[in-house]
Amino acid sequence: MAFLEITIPPLPHYITSGLNSIPQGGQHPSRSHIQVFDLLITTSGCFYIGEDDARFEVGAGQAVILRPDRYHFATKECEELTHTYWLHFHVGGAWGLINPSAAPLVSLEDPTPKEAKVEAFAVEPFTMRIPQFTTLQHPEKMYEVFDQLLQLQSRSHVSSARFAQQQLFQEILHQLAASGETDHASASRTCAEKAASYLRQHFREPVSAKQLGDELNFHPVYIARCMQKEYGCSPVTYLLKLRVAQAKLLLLQTERPIAHIAQEVGFEQAAYFAASFARLEGMSPRSYRQQFSQGT
Repeated sequence: MAFLEITIPPLPHYITSGLNSIPQGGQHPSRSHIQVFDLLITTSGCFYIGEDDARFEVGAGQAVILRPDRYHFATKECEELTHTYWLHFHVGGAWGLINPSAAPLVSLEDPTPKEAKVEAFAVEPFTMRIPQFTTLQHPEKMYEVFDQLLQLQSRSHVSSARFAQQQLFQEILHQLAASGETDHASASRTCAEKAASYLRQHFREPVSAKQLGDELNFHPVYIARCMQKEYGCSPVTYLLKLRVAQAKLLLLQTERPIAHIAQEVGFEQAAYFAASFARLEGMSPRSYRQQFSQGT
């Protein structure tokens, strides 16, 4: 199954939507490089469309997302009267079409961090995965959201209505993402979330891969694979980033000695704390504190 993976922020942006009817013997229009994503949801009947080598038969209760940078073409005439909701949206950040069926190789060790842009309170990006083609879990709920969007069209010049449209669009994305979660994917996410929760509760203590595995009743390699998939890093790196993030807050909000802060956030040795901090933030804890101190 192919997924549209979107990096957030920024949030995907709703543009416009509508309801379309295709008569028996008619086709969905063929278009090329329309520069926006096109979400199509069939409420009755079925239409047939292609994108590159992919072919989609979109029946009632099913959805497909067509890319903005591809040629889309009808592959067959509709055999009956077909009704579809359509929605155009824009993705301002990074995105890609992926096939996550092959699990990536992961390491239990801490990889060398990339050069960091130093910020006092950095925004941590995350990804949303939406199936390109899916059968909706709750079609009627999706139809209700689209009807609400259509009711707002006449007031789309009003800021409050436009904000409400964006909120409804996020609910649509949430429903689409949920429809693509298989039992395996749900188990993977549950494992990753349990691991993250445990690390957040015990980051001040020494935590080994074996200890984490014993606590969660999963093999450490499976935990690492799940966390890599959901958070983009191994448990070791997640724990390190968490400790450094807590240290950054203490450096800015308190006058405690750096060695004391290191111990408070789980580093047994101040030298290792300083080295880890520098690798992630690009400067020493002392320099970080001085850079963001008042009057500097």
